[in-house]
Amino acid sequence: MSAAELARLQFAATTGIHWLFVILTMGLVPIVAIMHTRAAFTRDPAMRAVRERMTRFWGQLYLINYAVGIVTGLVMEFQFGLSWSGLSKFAGNVFGAPLALETLIAFFAESTFLGMWIFGWGRLRRGVHTALIWLVALTAYASAYWIMIANGFMQHPVGYEVRDGVAYLTDFGALLTNPNALIALAHITLAALTTGAVLVMGISAYHLARGAEDTDLFRGSLRLGLLVGTPAAWFVVTAGEAQLPLIRRNQPMKTAALENGDIAQVQARLVEEHGPGDYVFAHDWLRISMDAMTVISYTVSSVTIVAVVLLWKGRLWRWRPFARLMTAMIPFPFIASLAGWVVREVGRQPWIVYGELTVEDALSPVSRASLAVSCAVFIAVFVALAVTNWTLIARFARRGPDAAQLGATEPLPDDVPGDVPGDDADERPTVPAY
Repeated sequence: MSAAELARLQFAATTGIHWLFVILTMGLVPIVAIMHTRAAFTRDPAMRAVRERMTRFWGQLYLINYAVGIVTGLVMEFQFGLSWSGLSKFAGNVFGAPLALETLIAFFAESTFLGMWIFGWGRLRRGVHTALIWLVALTAYASAYWIMIANGFMQHPVGYEVRDGVAYLTDFGALLTNPNALIALAHITLAALTTGAVLVMGISAYHLARGAEDTDLFRGSLRLGLLVGTPAAWFVVTAGEAQLPLIRRNQPMKTAALENGDIAQVQARLVEEHGPGDYVFAHDWLRISMDAMTVISYTVSSVTIVAVVLLWKGRLWRWRPFARLMTAMIPFPFIASLAGWVVREVGRQPWIVYGELTVEDALSPVSRASLAVSCAVFIAVFVALAVTNWTLIARFARRGPDAAQLGATEPLPDDVPGDVPGDDADERPTVPAY
């Protein structure tokens, strides 16, 4: 493999694995926030206890994914200097600020709010504690927004001018409202909600099928998963299709590959526009990924709709084969998301910033041997982290709510009482304490 191919493989592998953590984080955190809100403001003590256990159980799975996944995110931006110094030199003045804001939000604001939420069980008033998990969700999506702003510029650069071979930002508003970034963010948001909801539904169905004692907890979780996942899975296809006009207008070779167009004609057009070069890429990957994403999206959408019908008829709890199908469906959204990134990233080759900077020109002057070593090390570490993450999630998911440690704290003498109207401050529970 050439140095460019090794650098691309390294970035593709590490980004792809990191994305598996990100999409689950984005998908689970709003669901956990909804659970916590319902638990915090439920008046009935018995129902509140069920919803608190529900929040702690799913919150712990979310925390496992976040804690392991944040390690993978620490090295992502360093690769711009390691392998792609040409990209940093050309476009650093434009998307350096979005990347810096993403880092500040993800590794400072989001982590701070999450830490306060974790250690706030039994220490903070219900309203404050609930607001913290919603701030975690807000910062998670704000982080995704800034990443998509940077990626959107690479897909379709706007709001800039090139002077002496370097891009300079001229219109910050155009950068922030780049349709290539905003529509993709909507697509990613729906994909993330689908992923989180399918995980919640699949694990809940697993416990219900095996006759778990926490029937109310897992039935409530499954209902909430369907409430979030059914519309998300339905509209994620619509948001994906909304990007096609942009692709047709801005990336003709990707359009030709996806729609079986005249590759040779597009090649001649791009040579005329951008100068001599090979603008044809391995489009078989593109078609396979697009087909996989489409088939999985329609499959998940169909299964959730059937589940809603069965729920309405009261048969969802009793039909075990369908419950096992919902459990087996857990990996599907992850596969579809990876396929979506292949379509988005492979389809703009040979450009790294479309129409302005090629992959070859962006490559750092690093030896092939150094890239081979770093590629092997990075991929090995990332794979190990991914295996660790899913092993822990599967283990705690199988154990159920009784294994959840989140919020299992003894009250302190100066802890605040519950502030829900009608709450009896002298009869608050010990674990978790409010």
